[in-house]
Amino acid sequence: MVNSIRQCRPYFELLSKSIQALPFDDVDRVANLLVRAYEQESSIFLFGNGGSAALASHFACDLGKGTVNGSKKRFRVMALTDNVPLMTAWANDSKYEDIFAEQLANFARPGDIAFAISGSGNSPNVLRALRTAKSAGAITVGLGGFAGGKMRPLCDACVVIPCDNMQIIEDLHLCVAHSLFTCVRAKITETHSGRVAVGPRLVQRTGTR
Repeated sequence: MVNSIRQCRPYFELLSKSIQALPFDDVDRVANLLVRAYEQESSIFLFGNGGSAALASHFACDLGKGTVNGSKKRFRVMALTDNVPLMTAWANDSKYEDIFAEQLANFARPGDIAFAISGSGNSPNVLRALRTAKSAGAITVGLGGFAGGKMRPLCDACVVIPCDNMQIIEDLHLCVAHSLFTCVRAKITETHSGRVAVGPRLVQRTGTR
């Protein structure tokens, strides 16, 4: 598929087709898990390799800062991709497959969320981290592509981009992350402002029905 695209138009046609086939219910399920983590003050740990590592850092920034909105309550969120000295120490002294799992062994607790990002769903360090998270009682969430790979059965909730082009998958991983952020921010803003959503608008919450 990658080698068959030689002009821009087919690329964007495939992108559009993949958007139409997105598993929107799965995305909403992940959004609800993130809101619950926020309410319960559970921690969220994001991780991935390459472009997925960049998205882990990006998404942690969105959740950690973009949802504050004047509230004292904050997301407890960390990208395991951000501590380069620690990652290289584990890679050098143990093996690369351990760079995320060993960090989770320090922090993950029951009810926390381990959020894996992997286009293929088969990265050994991502799979090992998910297993470590499950052993700690954490909720496992995945953002993948193709058919979900080995990551999918390790996840309590998984959003799989229905495409076999890695660039399209990574494009839509960012879109999914931004949609999650947008929905989560709206949900927690409504809850903490005393308003509830009614269709496209908001109404003030009252004690009567």
